[in-house]
Amino acid sequence: MTLSLTDTLSGEREEFEPSGDSVLLYVCGLTVSDDPHLGHARLWAQADILHRWLAHEGYDVRHVENVTDVNEKITARVGEREEWDTEADVARHYTEEVLQRMRDLNLLRAEVYPRVSEHVPEIVELVETLIEGGYAYESNGSVYFDVSEFAEYGKLSNQTVDELEEQGDPDERSEKRNPADFALWKAGGVGADAVEEHRKHDHEGDLPEGQTWESPWGEGRPGWHVECSAMSMTHLGDTLDIHMGGQDLVFPHHENEIAQSEAATGQRFANYWLHVGFMQAGSEKMSSSLGNYFTVGDAVREFGPNVLRTFYASAEYRSQQAYTEETIEEARRRWERLERAYETAVEYADSADALTKTEDSEFRDDLAAARAGFEAAMNDDLNAREAMAELLEVATAINRHVEDGAPYDYRALRESIEFFEEYGEGVFGLQFGDVTEGEAEIAEDLVELVLDVREEERDAGNYERADDLRDRLEALGVEVEDSDDGPTYRFD
Repeated sequence: MTLSLTDTLSGEREEFEPSGDSVLLYVCGLTVSDDPHLGHARLWAQADILHRWLAHEGYDVRHVENVTDVNEKITARVGEREEWDTEADVARHYTEEVLQRMRDLNLLRAEVYPRVSEHVPEIVELVETLIEGGYAYESNGSVYFDVSEFAEYGKLSNQTVDELEEQGDPDERSEKRNPADFALWKAGGVGADAVEEHRKHDHEGDLPEGQTWESPWGEGRPGWHVECSAMSMTHLGDTLDIHMGGQDLVFPHHENEIAQSEAATGQRFANYWLHVGFMQAGSEKMSSSLGNYFTVGDAVREFGPNVLRTFYASAEYRSQQAYTEETIEEARRRWERLERAYETAVEYADSADALTKTEDSEFRDDLAAARAGFEAAMNDDLNAREAMAELLEVATAINRHVEDGAPYDYRALRESIEFFEEYGEGVFGLQFGDVTEGEAEIAEDLVELVLDVREEERDAGNYERADDLRDRLEALGVEVEDSDDGPTYRFD
């Protein structure tokens, strides 16, 4: 069965056909202004499943995921900590956090994680091309894309230019030809109003303005939308096979990416647009701005990566997914069921009662049906929910087989083990039979015990002893950070 994907641009389920020898996959990454939360990680997990499934099907995957390290939300946090003197300091801290949480969740590494700050020359060159082509114009040191010059503007979000509201900051109104025009280059640094809007701490003295660069139009900063076009084209060329991102990016971000990219190159920007549904927390979208989020770091420490990966694989990527105590508990039970079944299959396959000539035809039929069902589900628009159900069917088949008693079908048990490893590990990123997770949990328990002792010492006024405990933890590679809500830590 050939892979089919739902393309947001056409609104249709389409058979996937790569444009060349490699699948060119671009994923809209995170603005590194805060700790990543479970909503961000949903996109990561779904992109990882796509990457893994394409690789399973024999494709070479060139996966690029950007890091937006130039943004007013980042600038607003300058000075929040003693060591955060610049926008780059804040971005570096949260970039490290994002990359570490990706590793915690056992994500395949992208080919590159390009940063905006290292691609300003490419951004400037792209803006110059758009001006030369008549698609953009300079105004007071800023440069705007003229949406009226791109005939197909609105084709991704199914809007017309006449229907669009003003894009960008209110102070841009007088500089633009059309209210819907969007900034490609912004003169000067970050405005005080933007810093005030996103600031989370008290600030003395002048407000930070963020990093600026020289350009043909004067000193300034790149606009948000043009960054992804420049980075994706730098590393993957003019036309992507798949562009993946969150549902909230359809407009204006991805709409604007299409306009500026296709205007500059005259080529189709992406052959397939895949959009991942929101993570819901209660009745609202999980969001850093709303404060209704659970950070990835906290979730990994509480539930472990396998429960989280099972959770993400239990819903179709295009649908919204609800994070509740009930849904995470269901994922925990599913993971434990899979883990026990895998361990059971290993135990009985390695027993003296697992025989070469013993055949359990029902067990073998169940495995064949599960394999066909898993592959059909994944090729049907990456239906991970149905594919996960097939993994659980294999767990049921293993348990039934061993409950029937000896002798056991060695070949079928071995095949069931390989099924979990090929699909559970290879496609869903689960980790069976991995003792390191248990060791990590013990290490985390010990760190938390030391931190509890440290808090007791601080409460008792023994600050030198408390500082000594922190220093000894840091010497062991455990970075401790104090906050109003208590200490947090991370392993370096």
